[in-house]
Amino acid sequence: MVSTCRTLWIALLVAFGAFCTTPARAQAGIGGAPLTTCVSRVQSGDTVRGVLADTGRFDCSTRQIAFGRGDYWVLSGRLPAPADPAAAIRVRQVSLWYDTMAVYAIAADGRIAGWVDDNVGIGHHIQLGAILEHRFIPNGTPIERVLWRVGGSANLRGIVVGARVTDDVESQHSNMLLAAFYAGFIGLCAGLLFYNFALWRVLRHDFQIAYCGLLACLMIYALSSSGTLAWLLPDLANNRRILTSYVALSWGMAAALVFCACFFERRILDGWPLRLIQMVIAIFGLLGVLLMAIGPLAIIPLDRVFSLTMFVAPVAVGLVVWRAWRRRSNYLWLFALSWAAPMGMLVVRSLYNVNLLPWSFWIDNSTTVAMCVETLTASAAIAYRIRVLSHERDEAVRQEAISRELADTDPLTGLLNRRAFLSRAIAAPGPRTLMLFDIDHFKQVNDTIGHDGGDEVLRQFARTLRLHAPPGVLVARMGGEEFALLGEDSAMPDPDMLLANVRAQRLPFDLRVTSSVGICHGPLLDENDWKRLYRLADKALFQAKAAGRDRAGRAPLSMAA
Repeated sequence: MVSTCRTLWIALLVAFGAFCTTPARAQAGIGGAPLTTCVSRVQSGDTVRGVLADTGRFDCSTRQIAFGRGDYWVLSGRLPAPADPAAAIRVRQVSLWYDTMAVYAIAADGRIAGWVDDNVGIGHHIQLGAILEHRFIPNGTPIERVLWRVGGSANLRGIVVGARVTDDVESQHSNMLLAAFYAGFIGLCAGLLFYNFALWRVLRHDFQIAYCGLLACLMIYALSSSGTLAWLLPDLANNRRILTSYVALSWGMAAALVFCACFFERRILDGWPLRLIQMVIAIFGLLGVLLMAIGPLAIIPLDRVFSLTMFVAPVAVGLVVWRAWRRRSNYLWLFALSWAAPMGMLVVRSLYNVNLLPWSFWIDNSTTVAMCVETLTASAAIAYRIRVLSHERDEAVRQEAISRELADTDPLTGLLNRRAFLSRAIAAPGPRTLMLFDIDHFKQVNDTIGHDGGDEVLRQFARTLRLHAPPGVLVARMGGEEFALLGEDSAMPDPDMLLANVRAQRLPFDLRVTSSVGICHGPLLDENDWKRLYRLADKALFQAKAAGRDRAGRAPLSMAA
């Protein structure tokens, strides 16, 4: 994952370097020479020639957003003289919320040519970067001005914004440049989406599925805000495409905040920070639903709520970062590195949304640029987070194994204890042979060398049994000085050899001990079988001790069966 992120970073830097070496006009995304504009409200009985004959009605000084919602005429200043008077021109502008639009080219000889479109037709003029473009051919007479008639303008950011005039070559170059940028971003999101979803199917971390949701929303937003959606769905109304951007960004912010809530340790966000994040998530989620349901009818109030909520998100994230800093989160630096660019973008974009900053192509596309950086840095952060979680999981598994082993093991000898021995012994397939050992005169051993010495004798005795027990044979300390071996008859060691090894074992103070063993063979399917097998082996052990100790006693096969 780290090497993948490094490769993606290099690709991004190469693309950025190539992008920065292009001419400034091409970098502007919409290219061309800017046009000044003047505005006049549509009046009853207006015609194109009548409006052009009364240019004094146009207001060139008032900011467009001050006019409010409505129908407007917008007249450009004189177009710059073209290098080739016979070449076609392209009039470009930002795609905004309109119901209808007509664009007219006014030639020097008074001829007028134009495009008249409804909301679906507007989408047919969309170029990459969500730029509206209308192409006009001079037909031997230079075009001097452009006149727009905009119907049903919501005037959220302006009426005609970013108006420019360019030529065919520059328009095509801009489309190619932006196609590379948007394709790279969407491809990056798609690759990371499939990769993280595959990881989530295995690891099941909540922040992974939240990140997948964020990537899916970003892909939809990129398709919509870039204008690609208008190319893919030519019958889609332009306002519906704009609504898709709103919804994708709202739900993307909700997914980003879910990621924020899940990325940190649980102790970081407990209490009011988590409740705050959940509240903002709910607002963004509900806002997306409202935009889908009633967006065309109430776009102005919903846009205001959207813009204000965009201000709330950085505040909520800032409070989370502050809490993470106060509580010394191990992942704070990763989160800050990943989300600094998107949060900065969000503040700038929010200032533009409330008309505190002028329109700029890069402010309008800052979401895509910032999230391109975020997807790369967040991928590295997720890789590190998964690595830490994997180490924590491995450590937890190791500790659990140790705890289980301690629970199943006799602390003095390291052999299985009685409970663990029985849980593994009962329900074994086929008949089993049980050897029950008991150290002879162990009380005298304790009296002679003390309890510490007696413990050492038990450890050495256990070691002897463990060393000579073949694989698959259970060895356990049943309690006190009593030990047991259990396994298939063919796998069991020779009891006389075991007794000889015990006899030869060097013990503290050159002490020698002996042991007796009772042996029984029979089925071991349930607890009743175990009780019968143990009782007969214990009886055989008693017989061995009664016969002089340091020997083996065997239960008759008929009794064991």
